[in-house]
This record gives sequence, structure tokens and C-alpha cells, in this order.
Amino acid sequence: MGPAGERVDLDRTFLSHGLTSLPPMRVDLPTRAFEVTLPLAGYRPRVVRMYPGNPGYAGVAVAGPPPASRESVEVLAGVRHVLRLDEDLSEFYELAAGDPDLAWAAGGAGRLVRSPTVFEEVVKTICTTNCAWSATERMVGALVEHLGERAAGADLVGGWNRAFPTPRAMAEAGEEFYRDVARAGYRGRYLRSLVTSVAEGSLDLEALGDATPEELPDGELERRLLALPGVGPYAAAHVMMMLGRYSRLILDSWTRPRYARLAGRESVPDAEIVGRYAAYGRHAGLAFWLYLTRDWVEAEGSS
Repeated sequence: MGPAGERVDLDRTFLSHGLTSLPPMRVDLPTRAFEVTLPLAGYRPRVVRMYPGNPGYAGVAVAGPPPASRESVEVLAGVRHVLRLDEDLSEFYELAAGDPDLAWAAGGAGRLVRSPTVFEEVVKTICTTNCAWSATERMVGALVEHLGERAAGADLVGGWNRAFPTPRAMAEAGEEFYRDVARAGYRGRYLRSLVTSVAEGSLDLEALGDATPEELPDGELERRLLALPGVGPYAAAHVMMMLGRYSRLILDSWTRPRYARLAGRESVPDAEIVGRYAAYGRHAGLAFWLYLTRDWVEAEGSS
């Protein structure tokens, strides 16, 4: 349950957006489970598996040797963060309940899986810009496979068994890695500039996720994101959504035609789309995203 007693639909959370299928995350559709390799302060990364448990609960399993007591605390804190269990969505559900297009969401949809760090969100988002999804999979896969720290007990699991690389690990990779291995194209120079700034300490991305809307209003957050190398309006809106700032709509080459198809039209002006969700205020982007992705769970055959 959420902090205000809201229901949490784990199936929809696990399939809340495409990044849940990129390493070090994986959705296991047949078992309705979600896996992520979590970085842990003071410990080796751990592959953690989450799945629906008894009503109101989620099951959590850790691959490898049993974690120490303090390590278990770190794992559970990481699970709560990734599943966004601390986010109060009750205000959004009240609005959605009165909207024929989104009333279904009030049953527990809307909790979006987030990465353990803002750094990971930004890097992955840059890897989605101006390319096919297969290219995103290649770039992110290479980063994790070649630069990520291997998880404890990783020999016991297959595939997604490394954590997302640290800023320093990415900064130490040479230009040839981004060109020849990740094949990041023009994004390579943006990624190298970003990770160097973070590794050197001149850029604190985690502070963007820690700040409240009062401390860092959405407009200022958007401005800071747009100042990052490789981040334009789409990427800024995407990272904001991952940070739980939903006032911006992600308008791109997928969402625009998707919305038009659902509306039974060839195209819909951006201003009209934005106006449709204006009543949701700070949750406008979340309402838009859920409208576009309603059939994702049904399409995968989940309950």
C-alpha cells in the first residue's frame, strides 16, 4: 500500500515504462516478477527479485548468499525506492476517479519504477534520444555489461547480474568504448561530458532527486536538466517523470501519434493535448502517460 493507504498494482508498476526492460532491470512476464541489480552502500550489488505476495504485500528475494542484517535493511530501502512506495498518489487518484478515461487508474496504477540513482535515469534517457529502441538496448546493455560492478552471487543467476555503472567507471572508459563498443554515436561526447562532471564532483545530479518542489520548483528543475549535455525538452520531461515531477507531458515521436490513434484522429496539436490534462495540475504528465499505456498490462496478459 502507498503512504495514504492507496492500493499498489504491482503488475502495472513492473510494466510502467520501457526502462524496466533495460539492464540492470528485467521483467519476468511468466512469473509476474521484476528483477533489478541494486547498488548497496558498503556492500557488493545484489540481484533482487520482487513479485506479488499476499494481498497488500510484495515478496522480495535476494540472489546469492543470505544478506547480513544491515545489508537486508539496505536492500529493503532500495526496493521501496525503486517501487516508489513512499509516493502519495491519493490526490491523483481523486482526480482520476472522476475522469471516464482514467477512472481505472485509481485502482492502483501510476507508480512508476525508478532507478536507484538520478544519474542512471539521466544516462538511460540520453540513450533513448533520436534512435530505435534496439539502439537503446545496445547502448545500455554495453554500459552495464562492460562497466557495471558484478553482483554478489552473480554466478547463481543469468543475464542481468551487474549494477548500473558508477560515474567514475563511465568516466574512466575511453572514447573508443563509446564509439566502438556502446556505439553511442553523437551521444558519446554528451555522455563523456556528463559523467566526467559527475565523477569530478562539479555536478550533483542526486540533489535534483532529493529536492522537494518547494526547494526546487519544476520550472527550475527543468531549466537545470536542459542545461545538461544531450538533454532537450523530451529528455527533460522524461527525467522529470522519473523523478516524480509530473507537471510536464512527454511529447515525442511515440506519444503524439499514440495519442492521436487513441483519439481516432490523424494528429492532435500539442496545445490540445496539454489542455486535456491541465486539470490534473502537477500530475498532468502522469495522467497523459497512463492514458497512453493503459493496454500494456492487458496486452502482456497480466492480471
